[in-house]
Amino acid sequence: MHHSSSKVWLVTGTSSGFGKHFVLSALARGDRVIAAARSLKKLEAFTSTLDIKDMERLRPLQLDLTDGKEEIERKIGNAFTFWNRIDVLVNNAGNFTGGMMEEGGSKLLRQQFDTNVFGTLDVTTATLPYLRQSKDACVITIGSRSAWKAELPGLGFYAASKAAIRAITESFMSELAQFNIRVLLVEPGSFKTEGIQNQLFSNENLIPIYDGLRQATKARLQSVGPGGLESGDPHKAVEAIIDVVTDEGAAQGREWPGYLILGNDADRDVRQKCEKVLSTLDSWTDVAKAVY
Repeated sequence: MHHSSSKVWLVTGTSSGFGKHFVLSALARGDRVIAAARSLKKLEAFTSTLDIKDMERLRPLQLDLTDGKEEIERKIGNAFTFWNRIDVLVNNAGNFTGGMMEEGGSKLLRQQFDTNVFGTLDVTTATLPYLRQSKDACVITIGSRSAWKAELPGLGFYAASKAAIRAITESFMSELAQFNIRVLLVEPGSFKTEGIQNQLFSNENLIPIYDGLRQATKARLQSVGPGGLESGDPHKAVEAIIDVVTDEGAAQGREWPGYLILGNDADRDVRQKCEKVLSTLDSWTDVAKAVY
């Protein structure tokens, strides 16, 4: 079906997970998609299954978030010329590096931030000049409920990167308002994607006293994701996000939320963290207010 409000989407990390579902859902709306992926081979394995008609509205883009600012600007500049338009940027690409804070240290944190934070920022700043030319522009950034649950052992590096992304996205909310660019921070819980269990758990600089906790953490990560009891449906998640962007379905007539927490587990964890912080504030308010 063709919508009068047809859009051009630039989506990163489209060879798997949420990114793949964004491509499918946007094409199903009759929209056009610039599908960015680090590996064009992996992307083609997926896009080769698409309908020929859909393929006309899809352009692949080889893009690695760690390419560096200039290279990313060049690639996104080229991508803009496909249709001389970009209306929606979906910052979906990212990776997961597990590890104990003391073992991984700043080396692992830099590695995790290179992709999830600096890379996402490079893609966003490279796309903004084109989004400003759109009458109805959006930036959607996929964060994580892990930013609200950083106290889970082994998730510190990843959670820190997603907490940084939350703060950066909130800055964009206020800074881009003057250009009528809407910003949405999506924070999903566990989903049935090719997720965390295929991801890296650092085995560098192992400190024996962490052996027990490390093993338990690895076992816990194995039990999350596809087949995990609580895993949400990524297709439904992406449809919900697209509804918000297009003011359709469940989002119709509702105010722009700014935040979209997705999944029972995410809903629960965000509430628990808010309650924990509020209850600590309540218990210590006398101390907080006694410093004047």
